[in-house]
Amino acid sequence: MSWNFDTTHSEIAFTVRHMVFAKVRGSFTKWSGAVQTDDSGALVGLSAEVQIDSIDTREAQRDGHLKSPDFFDAAAHPTMSFRSTTISGDTNGAFTITGDLSIRGTTRPVSLQAKATGAGKDPWGNQRRGFRASATINRKDFGLTWNQALELGGVLVGEEVEIEAEVQLVKQG
Repeated sequence: MSWNFDTTHSEIAFTVRHMVFAKVRGSFTKWSGAVQTDDSGALVGLSAEVQIDSIDTREAQRDGHLKSPDFFDAAAHPTMSFRSTTISGDTNGAFTITGDLSIRGTTRPVSLQAKATGAGKDPWGNQRRGFRASATINRKDFGLTWNQALELGGVLVGEEVEIEAEVQLVKQG
């Protein structure tokens, strides 16, 4: 069975350290994807594609810098994607989604820790499911290496990026 992400009721967000002692949060507003389930309803496949130009950290100048060749290089690499390779555990409870994350032309395996958040029919008769997933990646593993040393010690932008997804799925006819 096929399910699409309801992107108007879902979010893909990230958090990264700024100046060692603070965090900056952001999200992507344009993305799409699909999930496949077997006859029992267990998740068996997931794919998602994010439009880099949709990055939103609530600061236009920072968003422009993140789209530049210093970071994502959105002109040369307009999307990033995730494709599952295995899904293990109880997909109605806690489970792991392992797959290939591609950012800026580099693909690396990543495991998302996921948890089902519920299922049911919406007021219009559509079958829906929800889950949240998270992972921590090192941005340098994907070629996002720009940084600036700080006078107080450390660097301006942390290497670890926390990724969080809170999603709703809608079953397709």
